[in-house]
Amino acid sequence: MTTPITATVLGLPRIGPRRELKKAIESYWAGRMSAADLDSEARRLRTAQVRTLIDAGLDSIPVNTFSYYDQMLDTAVMLGALPSRYTESGQPLDQYFAAARGNDALAPLEMTKWFDTNYHYIVPEIGPDTAFSLHPEKVLAEVAEAREIGAAARPVLIGPVTFLKLAKPVGGESALLARTSELVPLYIDLLQQLADVGVDWVQIDEPSLVTDLDDDELQVVRATYDALARSTSRPAILLATYFGSLGGAASAVAAVDGLAVDLVAGEAPAREALRGKQIVAGVVDGRNIWRNDLDASLATLSSIVEAADTVAVSTSCSLLHVPYSLEGEDGLDDALRSWLAFGAEKTAEVTTLAAALQDSASVSAQFQASRDAIQGRREDPRLQREDVRAQLADVDTSARTRRPAQERRELQAERLNLPPLPTTTIGSYPQTAEIRLARGDLRKGRIDEAEYARRMRAEIDAVIDLQEQLGLDVLVHGEPERNDMVQYFAELLDGFAATTNGWVQSYGTRCVRPPILFGDVARPKPMTVDWIGYAQSRTAKPVKGMLTGPVTILAWSFVRDDQPLATSADQVALAIRAETIDLESGGAAIVQVDEPALRELMPLRKADQPAYLEWAVNAFRLATSGVSDAVQVHTHLCYSEFGEVIESIAALDADVTSLEAARSRMEVLDDLNAIGYDLGVGPGVYDIHSPRVPSVEEIATSLRAALAAVPAERLWVNPDCGLKTRGNAEVAESLRHLVEATRQVRPSS
Repeated sequence: MTTPITATVLGLPRIGPRRELKKAIESYWAGRMSAADLDSEARRLRTAQVRTLIDAGLDSIPVNTFSYYDQMLDTAVMLGALPSRYTESGQPLDQYFAAARGNDALAPLEMTKWFDTNYHYIVPEIGPDTAFSLHPEKVLAEVAEAREIGAAARPVLIGPVTFLKLAKPVGGESALLARTSELVPLYIDLLQQLADVGVDWVQIDEPSLVTDLDDDELQVVRATYDALARSTSRPAILLATYFGSLGGAASAVAAVDGLAVDLVAGEAPAREALRGKQIVAGVVDGRNIWRNDLDASLATLSSIVEAADTVAVSTSCSLLHVPYSLEGEDGLDDALRSWLAFGAEKTAEVTTLAAALQDSASVSAQFQASRDAIQGRREDPRLQREDVRAQLADVDTSARTRRPAQERRELQAERLNLPPLPTTTIGSYPQTAEIRLARGDLRKGRIDEAEYARRMRAEIDAVIDLQEQLGLDVLVHGEPERNDMVQYFAELLDGFAATTNGWVQSYGTRCVRPPILFGDVARPKPMTVDWIGYAQSRTAKPVKGMLTGPVTILAWSFVRDDQPLATSADQVALAIRAETIDLESGGAAIVQVDEPALRELMPLRKADQPAYLEWAVNAFRLATSGVSDAVQVHTHLCYSEFGEVIESIAALDADVTSLEAARSRMEVLDDLNAIGYDLGVGPGVYDIHSPRVPSVEEIATSLRAALAAVPAERLWVNPDCGLKTRGNAEVAESLRHLVEATRQVRPSS
């Protein structure tokens, strides 16, 4: 008989409490660590994490949530779906990393956002020649490793439906979901092997089931899980969905033994879907960092207990999306800290609620602490500022509009006098060891603000000099003073707080520390004007003023949950608007307000999307409509499915929009042309997330493809994204190739 689960989490972070895995992987890439040593460090981190969860009181431990880069890429390897160009030579680990980030000979697979999160996954390619085959070694090894230390190991797999829904068809392949029938025998084989080693439960993640599915897709879901459930020797199947409600898809997975449901972003399925099943109730928010309202969660759990066979308490989704622990976050004020729960604290909330289902008196102290924190947060004056609310109330339609684009274009062309196909970069330049050392020295009091500013100005000098030498047309100051494109602004705005060690994984070894938006937002003073002004004083060429847009600041922060996101977006937009006006007063002719997360925050259900896109576009326009029409407004978007929001991209009304396009081979241009887009556009001509340096001919080929879709007078030339994570040498060579390719392709004036 399968042992019921009472307390668990749906998944785990893997970068290490102090980013140990990130550092180890990057050491391996640099040749300073062997594959064996990397494996040893990974094993140490995994086993320490499992022991922590056992000690915390969880009775089912998720395994196979570890990854060296990404779980979708891991699944492609498990299913034998890695394209042959990556597997023709080299060791398996190097083949894996080549698919993730490329190498000197190979471009990487595409990368895009995981549903509506800021986590990026590697997009598998599936073509007619893809012959699926099972390679379960990683799963079985991690199960054995956890069982060795006494864990009730529950392997976590990405389900066949979600894998194929998120994969990219290539080589003439079309309806990938039709190939689910090829994957079902492999999953049945894997279930058999897991049963043979004593696995009690297996978790199959199908977050695609919370999106809109048509009748044909639901039939595939039903056939898939009916077949898996019929397999004669298998663990019990826990089907996990998250980021929304299961809705009508619940009946299609009726054959499974358990359901893990997100009760933070979604609602419980109908009672008939709960009967006779193990329900893993996700009442603890796995994506945000606010302390749980234990009373409300217990009430939700009690209502489910009445309908389900057995009920377990869990997080709403994997803890991949939150920091490890509040331990060491002494820089947060006591009040704010009392409102928060990171990964370790969320795990404690899970076990507290599980105990409360058996005996609420045994955890009465924890419940009272929850009530006190919630009340204290509600009464804090920083959450309701009359000056901010009054300013927002005065905003009308005129504050969100500029003159028609053609009139602006004429004014800007006269002022800037740029050549056809102007070359530029997105914003950031490499964050060198010297920059990080200076930032650390300032934080530790080894240098003062004046010395720090001197070092940053020296970095700006170097970046301006490099761009001048390369012959770029529109320059940037390189952003050496910025730790992160969101955190930098959050640290200068009222209403935000920054953490010391609140790292989460964005992709691969790229980690970010999302700020905490806890109160009303205001800008006490200018944030970028001095830096941009200094950079502009060093060159006669235009230097872009670089800002982050309101939607992206929200998307890449932990946001307050006590007011609509639209209200928070407009508060941030007013702060950015004030900065753009000050930049113009300081002489900036171009201001770039980046919104790479525009698609990211969009709700997963189509019915909810129009309202979001309306307020998101309005917030951007509020942020950018305060400058004169002679100021050219740029924006930047990256690593999203742009076709889904293409009309909203046009509605931003930015004079120039730069977009990720290299990995997707300029596909976005067809989407823009389909809606009659007639503003400036800079499709990225090379992928900065790979260490490889593109050749002149490679970039020229991309430019010719772009020119076939966009007239020269509207086309800009730029990399896919900022250069912060790259090295100086590769950046210089890549940009030298970019400039030379542009010279070869640029129409004669």
